[in-house]
Amino acid sequence: MQSLAQIENWPVTTAAAAVVRADGSVAGSYGPTAHRFPLASVTKPIAAYAALVAYEEGAIELDEPAGPEGSTVRHLLAHTSGLAFDEHKVMAPAGTRRLYSNAGFEVLGDHIAKAADMPFAEYARQAVLEPLGMTATTLDGSPAKDGVSTVDDLVRFAAEVQAPRLLDARTVVEAMSVVHPGLSGILPGYGHQKPNDWGLGFEIRGAKSPHWTGSSSSPRTFGHFGQSGTFLWIDPDAGAACVALADRAFGQWAIDAWPPLTDAVLAELKG
Repeated sequence: MQSLAQIENWPVTTAAAAVVRADGSVAGSYGPTAHRFPLASVTKPIAAYAALVAYEEGAIELDEPAGPEGSTVRHLLAHTSGLAFDEHKVMAPAGTRRLYSNAGFEVLGDHIAKAADMPFAEYARQAVLEPLGMTATTLDGSPAKDGVSTVDDLVRFAAEVQAPRLLDARTVVEAMSVVHPGLSGILPGYGHQKPNDWGLGFEIRGAKSPHWTGSSSSPRTFGHFGQSGTFLWIDPDAGAACVALADRAFGQWAIDAWPPLTDAVLAELKG
């Protein structure tokens, strides 16, 4: 795909990108797709997927208590537990505000580790990484932000989310549907969004503006970006997903570069 060549002009040392269709075929790739990059918060969708496998296996329930008083697994996945961004401190009653929380995902990881009787990173490896052949991916450390992966591995993950084999398709539909509709909140790097829609571990584009996806991205687009200069989006209306990983921290360069890449990819897919 010619559109992916845009990453050549990014002010980064190393970048790679790929597009994978809903049928699992790779529409195109560019750059060193086997290079391992820190994912930052693109770790969260993978961790969330592992949580959903745990749910389907019966190890946990989405509505069982987890985290602060009144919070459940579902609240932790949807950033509505009330926990602060990076500390285990309650800022609001569960379900009342969309407070983006790394701490919430760390509590979730601990909750699953206890239920599965193994470290969360090992559970995620057995539940998601190994079955999908994501051999270059690790989730050691925080399930909120310490994942390391490649474009090649994330293409496998994006193909799975679009045509699930590890989960019932209805569970994935639930994951990409708004949990606690109408809640506003801060989208890191993009300011206050009203509403700030989120599914189960996936951010939902909705009508957010500004946003890291493209102006032509459908409202149903869901995914995540990371502060390490990474993103993964899945646009069900386009029938495709895009992964882009870079080695420069998120900043104005990404705000300027990512939407034009997305719009070019979507245009090329249509064309």
